[in-house]
Amino acid sequence: MSSVLHAARRIVVKVGSSLVTNEGRGVDAEAIGNWARQLAVLAREGRELVMVSSGAIAEGMKRLGWAARPKEIHELQAAAAVGQMGLAQMYESRLSEQGLHSAQVLLTHADLADRERYLNARSTLLTLLSLNVLPVINENDTVVTDEIKFGDNDTLGALVANLVEADALVILTDQRGLYSADPRKDPAARFIDVATAGDPALELMAGGAGSSLGRGGMITKILAAKRAAGSGASTVIAWGREPDVLLRLARGEAIGTALVAGTPKLAARKQWMVDHLQMRGAVTVDEGAVAKLRDEGKSLLPIGVVDVTGDFIRGDVISVRAPSGAELARGLANYSSTEARLIARKPSSQIEALLGFANEPELIHRTNLVLV
Repeated sequence: MSSVLHAARRIVVKVGSSLVTNEGRGVDAEAIGNWARQLAVLAREGRELVMVSSGAIAEGMKRLGWAARPKEIHELQAAAAVGQMGLAQMYESRLSEQGLHSAQVLLTHADLADRERYLNARSTLLTLLSLNVLPVINENDTVVTDEIKFGDNDTLGALVANLVEADALVILTDQRGLYSADPRKDPAARFIDVATAGDPALELMAGGAGSSLGRGGMITKILAAKRAAGSGASTVIAWGREPDVLLRLARGEAIGTALVAGTPKLAARKQWMVDHLQMRGAVTVDEGAVAKLRDEGKSLLPIGVVDVTGDFIRGDVISVRAPSGAELARGLANYSSTEARLIARKPSSQIEALLGFANEPELIHRTNLVLV
């Protein structure tokens, strides 16, 4: 089976602490430079790329002269704050050498759980991609403790893949991929080339935490692939120091373990929008808007809205109703109900004058809207 990256246009690449910091010896300029070179080739092919990088704590430990990972949360957060400086600097310099613009984005799981912050993060990342800027994302360890206490950035990588509607998630690690058992303990362990993401048998195969630097392990990667598959993104788990691993995956070579999403991306997103989010209100649109949405697949603009009901905030799921009252679509609102009432029946060019700001020209963007 060819790599799931072969046809992928938007790709999230996650790299682990041990790779980024050369097993804790400090940010690995050569490794990051190597990934930057490969990313530049893919970018020139028209692919959109996002990096999710661990390594801030490990780099901070090195800069502070700490040989052992501390146990106190505030010390780990301090290490992350120190290390993030070097990590961001290294990515910026190596990507710049390849002619790529980059941006640092610090996220927390709470940013992606809160609907309004979810939309804000999504809008920022999609804008960066449209500007041909490569976002480098890390968990904001200086203010949250999720990664420090429980996991690795594997989960964050999956959440980002969902956020930007990526076609594929690549998890680069210090292991070749997934085995049926721990190959260090079981010589009969079988390498898993391809499997379906979310298969319960995969979780039984995966062990606990692996590296002493990161806090994850193969189980976090299996669960990340399952989460990414929820929005239709397939995942590849591969050794990060495999020569030209990203380029070879993109050419269709089967490297590492491919965990294939069982649901196509568009169907997965529609299922998520229709079944799993609670609606907080509704807007009624005119016949012109009905035609734009149903026949042309356009976004919903404020000028097509004739009535607003309910009490909702930016990021809530709302119903879109035809003049007859029948439900036409559902989507994520870019404006609150109060703001929507002010801009209803008005052209998008007047939003800033009416509200004092403008989030987006659309009340619901077409990528956040599904017909029902």
